[in-house]
Amino acid sequence: MRGVDAEFLSKTPLFRGVTPQEVNEMLGCLAARPQTYEKGDLVWVEGSPVKSVGIVLEGGVRVEGADIWGNASVMGSFSAGELFGEAFAALQDEPLLTNVVATKTPTRVLFVDVTHIMHSCPRACAYHARVAENLLASVARKNVRLTRRIRDAAPKSIKGKLLAYLSTQSKLAGSSEFDIPFTRQQLADYLGVDRCALCTVIGELEREGKLTASRRHFSLPVVAARR
Repeated sequence: MRGVDAEFLSKTPLFRGVTPQEVNEMLGCLAARPQTYEKGDLVWVEGSPVKSVGIVLEGGVRVEGADIWGNASVMGSFSAGELFGEAFAALQDEPLLTNVVATKTPTRVLFVDVTHIMHSCPRACAYHARVAENLLASVARKNVRLTRRIRDAAPKSIKGKLLAYLSTQSKLAGSSEFDIPFTRQQLADYLGVDRCALCTVIGELEREGKLTASRRHFSLPVVAARR
């Protein structure tokens, strides 16, 4: 397919275990189509049906939830090589609960029709079952992440939510020093708290020596000391 790097796709979660040549052979069978967006463009709109999964080829997308007053909260973000929309695409009759917004210019997304993944390929491609297995595994991983987010947001106080989130990120990084994928506003939205209040708590924890923070970079010296 013109403009689509098969070698790049072979390293993405959906095509893991499939060679670049096999990917090229499958793209037509899967009704794959690339689309380009500018920063701020809506990739998907809340309430619309979704029939394809998206693979970010370039740039990035952010998943945003909003209430009836227009207050937005960040549900997640995806960068080049990552897959989004699997669960809704698999159900198809379930309306999308969020907006998906392009975060960079340009943002390129490859859409792959889930119906073509779940049903046998007319060409009887030997790689079809692997892609279907990869799709199921991706949905399972997203479910694990959702469980993790519920746990991070479980504490009642802002301090508790923040420390729970940073503890999770530290464990995932395998280090007491790590970067998070969010700006302060995005982190506040992720935790469901006020940005100013979150910044105040971060400042308090820094003065207490429980963490150091610089933009997206955090260090937890208390954790390091315990080790």
